[in-house]
Amino acid sequence: QDAPISRIDLLLCRNVLMYFNAETQARILSRFNFSIAGEGVLFLGKSEMLLTHGSLFRPLDLRHRIFQKVPGAAPRNRLAFMAASDPPPPEGSYAKVRDGALDLAPVAQLVIDRSGTVVHVNQQARALFGLAPQDIGRPLQDLEVSYRPLELRSGIERAYAERRSVALGSVRWDTRRDDARRLDVTVVPVVAEAGAILGASITFDDVTRHVELRDELERSKRELEVAYEELQSTVEELETTNEELQSTNEELETTNEELQSTNEELETMNEELQSTNEELETMNDELRDRSLELNQLNAFLEAILTSLGTGVVVVDRDQRIQIWNRGAENLWGLRREEARGERLLGPDIGLPLDRLEAPLRAAIAGTPPDGPVVLEATNRRGRQIACAVTCAPLTSAHGDVEGAVLLMDERARS
Repeated sequence: QDAPISRIDLLLCRNVLMYFNAETQARILSRFNFSIAGEGVLFLGKSEMLLTHGSLFRPLDLRHRIFQKVPGAAPRNRLAFMAASDPPPPEGSYAKVRDGALDLAPVAQLVIDRSGTVVHVNQQARALFGLAPQDIGRPLQDLEVSYRPLELRSGIERAYAERRSVALGSVRWDTRRDDARRLDVTVVPVVAEAGAILGASITFDDVTRHVELRDELERSKRELEVAYEELQSTVEELETTNEELQSTNEELETTNEELQSTNEELETMNEELQSTNEELETMNDELRDRSLELNQLNAFLEAILTSLGTGVVVVDRDQRIQIWNRGAENLWGLRREEARGERLLGPDIGLPLDRLEAPLRAAIAGTPPDGPVVLEATNRRGRQIACAVTCAPLTSAHGDVEGAVLLMDERARS
């Protein structure tokens, strides 16, 4: 409502005019025309075309929606304009430039009038949908593009009803070259200065690359999330493994300490065993010496007993034979290896040993003998002899009776 600022070189008003009706848009554009300098520029939004205001602004770059002021075009604002040295070009040249710019626009575009008749199809739309210049002037409903890739008529009616641009969303379009594309479809109503709807502009913006990039970004995000989860899982596994390794290391340290302690104990035991071994070697040497002495004594005793010419038998308290000398072997024919360990009253040697049971028990009891017992016997040659047997107790150095000694002497028969 206020007086506009004048002599503006560049005026940016992007995506604002679409929210006003046609009458208000006309008033605003008239003020913009007055405010902008002679060669000033108006920069509009993507969906703002100024198709019905060619007397106020002409396109400089239709793709980027850049328009230049048309000086002195509105008669009611004639006094407000600065005097221009160069007269404006004729209106017909504007129409050619406008038609050429619309045809070469990088976005596929169809323009229809209020009755639904196609009045313009640019080069991108013809290539995309397989349309021809002969399709201009035909009803939109007769063309395949009216329902493929999506239904346009409902969107057009909505744009007419709401008097604003309507975005129909992104759709898939399979071209004749067997490549799929994604198109953003927008319907913009074309409104006259008086507010009447003249028709609609339908744009098909190819956003295939953007969709592919978005899908690739989503896929990369998912892969990154999966990789992050795997990384988290790997980190947790590594932490668990690290804890297990630490625990195992502690166990190994404990085991090492126990092994060191056991090693020390083994060394101590080894030293003790060495000491015990030395003692055993010493004892073995002593035992060997004692064994030699004992063997010498046994040999000496055997020599004595053999020299007596008498059979000598030594039994323990259980009446088991411990010594059976050579004299006894010569008398009875029983070798010492066979006799040793046997009970005296057991083997049959030709001597009536049952008659010796009483004197033998008396000797083991510690009773000194009254004299020899003379028995009739048969020697190893089968000859009848008279054998005098004396049973004496076997007394130890401490006075304990450990068995009995039997002296067997062959006597001549009377």
